[in-house]
Amino acid sequence: MIPAKLTSQQLAECTCGKDELLLVDYQAHKLHKDIIDDFMQLQNAARDAGFALTIASSFRNFERQALIWNAKFNGHRPVLNKQQQPVDLASMTDIEKCHAIMLYSALPGSSRHHFGTDLDIFDKASVSDDYQLQLEPHEYQDNGPFAALTKWLDSHLEKYGFYRPYQHDLGGVAPEPWHISHIVQSDILQQHQSLTVLADTINNSQLAGKAAILANLPQLYQRYVLNVSPAVV
Repeated sequence: MIPAKLTSQQLAECTCGKDELLLVDYQAHKLHKDIIDDFMQLQNAARDAGFALTIASSFRNFERQALIWNAKFNGHRPVLNKQQQPVDLASMTDIEKCHAIMLYSALPGSSRHHFGTDLDIFDKASVSDDYQLQLEPHEYQDNGPFAALTKWLDSHLEKYGFYRPYQHDLGGVAPEPWHISHIVQSDILQQHQSLTVLADTINNSQLAGKAAILANLPQLYQRYVLNVSPAVV
């Protein structure tokens, strides 16, 4: 059961992906309880426009984000630059590796996917059942399979209470046209993010590059967490 009111500490822990108190199950995913109605309306409107708006990824807890991070940091998963080319982490310092990874993958404990308010989406109707979704810009632009959905969302997202926090290149996270966020609920949770709780969460983890992360956490936080495109309401 979801408590009627959470403490500031509990909300801060939710933003770090260490607590699931705000989440409910929806279409085989975990979403923030207060975005369900708006997302259903967005899905229904998309369906009426000929799209099968589908969730590719929603809530990820700290442990899941840490697996992604460690695999990339240790060279077991590719790290891509803005040109979608693999970068050579072997020649980088630990903090340089952090910057390279955070272009597309959030630092565990700071990911907006911890909120349950943020979703990676695609149009299932425009691809075959065996299509291997990559979540790369070319799929959502120009002649990509999700270009039509992208254009439709440009005109309809805000009407249903959502926006793209990574719509523009602001020198932090690269643009992600597939990533949508609930305007009101993501803002509430972002206001409860705590550098102290984040630092404690990382310090008590087995995160690769932990020393470099903690030594540079305020700068990383400002550049990659707070530095997002504004929602227009």
